[in-house]
Amino acid sequence: MNRIKIFISSVQNEFAKERRQIADYIRQDALFSMCFEPFLFEELPAQDKSAQIAYLEQASKAEIYLLLLGKRYGYMDAEGISPTEREYNAATAHHAYRIAFIKDISEREAKEEAFKQKIDNSVIRNTFRSYEELQGGVYASLIEYMTSNQILRNAPFDASAHPEASIDDLDKNKIKWFVGMAREKRQFPLQYSEENIRQILLSLHLITEDDKLKNAALLLFAKDVQKWFVSATVKCAHFYGTKIQKPIISQQIYGGSVFEMVDMAVGFVMSRIDQHVGERTHSAQVDVTPELPAQAVTEAIVNAVVHRNYTSNGSVQVMLFKDRLEVWNPGKLPQGMTIAKLTKEHNSNPVNPVLANPVYLSGYIEQMGTGTTDIIDHCLEYGLRKPEFHQDDDFRVVLWRLEVQERGEERGTERGTERGTEKSEVELLVNKKISRIVLAIRGDTKTAREIMEIMQLKGEDNFRKRYLHPSIDFGFVRSLYPEAPKRRDQAYYLTEKGLALYAEISKEN
Repeated sequence: MNRIKIFISSVQNEFAKERRQIADYIRQDALFSMCFEPFLFEELPAQDKSAQIAYLEQASKAEIYLLLLGKRYGYMDAEGISPTEREYNAATAHHAYRIAFIKDISEREAKEEAFKQKIDNSVIRNTFRSYEELQGGVYASLIEYMTSNQILRNAPFDASAHPEASIDDLDKNKIKWFVGMAREKRQFPLQYSEENIRQILLSLHLITEDDKLKNAALLLFAKDVQKWFVSATVKCAHFYGTKIQKPIISQQIYGGSVFEMVDMAVGFVMSRIDQHVGERTHSAQVDVTPELPAQAVTEAIVNAVVHRNYTSNGSVQVMLFKDRLEVWNPGKLPQGMTIAKLTKEHNSNPVNPVLANPVYLSGYIEQMGTGTTDIIDHCLEYGLRKPEFHQDDDFRVVLWRLEVQERGEERGTERGTERGTEKSEVELLVNKKISRIVLAIRGDTKTAREIMEIMQLKGEDNFRKRYLHPSIDFGFVRSLYPEAPKRRDQAYYLTEKGLALYAEISKEN
């Protein structure tokens, strides 16, 4: 089939990044790439005609005109009209399907405000504050176009209208809670009131113009989510060993909204892993550090719940083993995405964008497109093995726990058998973290940054708290300038005790 041309229009230098991101998103999406071809004027090859004639020809030929409108009106010709408004006029004259995305900002240039008023009266329009919201809006608008023009008989699951559900099936308290979170985390512009519920749903693309609820709305806010989607659950299990086998220490099946499933599954894991108790602070409170970083656990579970295939009869599974945590998601990676790409910076291409956007607005997702790299960073900064990602029949994330013996050493519960005495100070206190920093420094003098690079750590505060300070406190490492701890050229070396440990580790290895 011939692909439908989408003309992306805006003041170029104001939305240079967003223009490119939207074009890349459409070209990389498995469904949209088959149906649409985005046009950016900056991609047009050099030709023997004026720029104005060239872009107006393209705007006139496009079936869909997609406008990004912000603060600036842009360059004006002799008649005081910008190229963007010229493009809009050309698309209107040739009856293109027009979609406008207006950035939610406090001030606009006078001409841009007048242009906005012109658009408000005649075009399908949406507001956005971030690229994540813009992408969700583009997704919903293109699905609506494909459905209304019978290009797509059945819309993707999250964007499909449910044939039976209505606003009365939603829990008002859940919507009120969401609005409060979204206003706090992402400056969501709408306030909650019962009279405002429809407008809130419209702004999130969760309801059609004729008041049909989309599936994403039910997953987020339904009074009884599992009434509509039986398999929308998270199954959690805690095993004694390293395999899926009975007896099982504990198992639970959690339902509820997307937010409730995430909260309960994260709680299941965090309440069953080891907690390292630190020293009592001046406020008489005790510093407790969980064995796995809570951010990584949450990110893995959020990704599984939000990006799963909801047409599958399978459920998200969260399994805690003696040596690892596994989170299984009944779904596949988006078209063009690979396991290798997940470990690097990559474009956001969520499987369920209409569902993902409210989760982002509520703060459960910090930034779209960084979930897997955040999981890796959090675990490495904790001193854990690098997480693993697998795609088989299901998508699987593996977070490695501390080695069993190390967990015992950190709690001081392992006992020496020789002479019936407790283990020595070195055996009790020298854990994997101190061993790693000793191996990184060796017989040299190194700065904190050099040590972190060798250990492949990124968070300096975490490095100092969990590695450097304990190593100094227990006498394995010493600073070169102890009288001036904040010197820019501060460096560190091994004490005799540290050198002895390095020799012992080297001999064992």
